[in-house]
Amino acid sequence: MREVTVSLGERSYPILVGAGLLADCAPLASLAAGRMVAVVTDSNVAALHARPVAAALRAHAASVAEVVLPAGEAHKGWETLNRIFDALLAARFDRDALIVAVGGGVVGDMAGFAAAVYQRGIDFVQVPTTLLAQVDSSVGGKTGINHPLGKNMIGAFHQPRLVVIDVATLATLPDRELSAGLAEVVKHGAIADVAYFDAVAAALPALRAKDPAALADAVARSCEIKASVVERDEREGGLRAILNFGHTFGHAIEAGLGYGEWLHGEAVGAGMVMAADLSRRLGLVDDATARRLREVVEAAGLPVRGPAWPAARYVELMSFDKKAKRGTPRFVLLDGLGRATVCRVPDAPLAETLAACSG
Repeated sequence: MREVTVSLGERSYPILVGAGLLADCAPLASLAAGRMVAVVTDSNVAALHARPVAAALRAHAASVAEVVLPAGEAHKGWETLNRIFDALLAARFDRDALIVAVGGGVVGDMAGFAAAVYQRGIDFVQVPTTLLAQVDSSVGGKTGINHPLGKNMIGAFHQPRLVVIDVATLATLPDRELSAGLAEVVKHGAIADVAYFDAVAAALPALRAKDPAALADAVARSCEIKASVVERDEREGGLRAILNFGHTFGHAIEAGLGYGEWLHGEAVGAGMVMAADLSRRLGLVDDATARRLREVVEAAGLPVRGPAWPAARYVELMSFDKKAKRGTPRFVLLDGLGRATVCRVPDAPLAETLAACSG
């Protein structure tokens, strides 16, 4: 087992990474001891991973409730969120209760948001079972739900008490979902660590084959990179925005197509190619760097082109992005491989990128 710490003073917490952790996780059992626990999951993960976790916790908790949500990004909204509140209230959960989110990013985001606002805040634990959730959404305390006009526009910052990452859960992950997770792995190297980017590119065959050692290495390093950024900017006042490389374009694609049509990582994959192309047009990177990024995204099994929409449609959708200022989108761009910057961009190069990288 490897341990990465997110150092945030009294809100600090460990990220545990290994294989077989769900069978006997002493830190999770300790947190659950004597408390009312709600294991929140979805219909895809319930039988595979959540019920064994719930069964193990019954030996330690005062009570354990299982909350099974409908699976998929299309259900990441108020109606599904209220199912969690309904279950907590029906079981008379108090402020000492604990929520354990077992599933992908949608489950983690909604369970974390429920924990953030139920009785004005209760503890929760992230047990991510998809690669994307393991390397990204389970770390950093961003929680929330989607709105038809924008992704993750309603939410709260609420740090987990613990993150338990069992890479053995990835053995059951569909190949498409694994590739979606690789988008965030590639992103971390592209914005923060050239050596890691190169190592990920070389390891893509092993990663796509779900080699446990390769996956554990990638998950641990991605968590280190994200933890380092979150520690310096917990609430996205500046630096943390670089973690949204590819996301301004990607969130627009998700909202425009309808949530769930493309997986989040697929939209981010195409979004990173667009952002790299825009970086090249602005003189921030050379042709070789933009081409290299595109090749790695494609080798990860991800789309490298966005939908064939007019530039005006993309700009309209991007105006709802959380980084936008007064409706004007800002973009996370590469300032050389391994470095990122956040800026507004002129209309002309943006239109050129959208024309070249969509359709």
